[in-house]
Amino acid sequence: MKENIVAEKSFKFSVSIVRLYQTLVNDKKEFVLAKQILRSGTSIGANIEEAVGGISEKDFVAKMGIAYKEACETRYWLRLLHATEYLTDDQFNKLMENCEELLKLLYTIINTTKNK
Repeated sequence: MKENIVAEKSFKFSVSIVRLYQTLVNDKKEFVLAKQILRSGTSIGANIEEAVGGISEKDFVAKMGIAYKEACETRYWLRLLHATEYLTDDQFNKLMENCEELLKLLYTIINTTKNK
């Protein structure tokens, strides 16, 4: 099977989001924001997987578009968690860097596919 960089990166990002969720819930006793970032952060990879299995190019672009929107939402929750001091600068910078990388990849994939 051919390597899919965006699928692999989104899976690794999802793992880091699950670990963040566990820390927020178990150590910080933060449940509402934790659930929000868990949903959006893991949805990125799930939608990419659906896109890869899509039945048409239109379906592919639509699912990649949803993954892009979920990454934008995740970026918001990361910023909020950092501003409210649930994330250290180091945690925030690492997660934000990975989120921004996914956003760039998704944006490029969507535009390249639309302009074929």
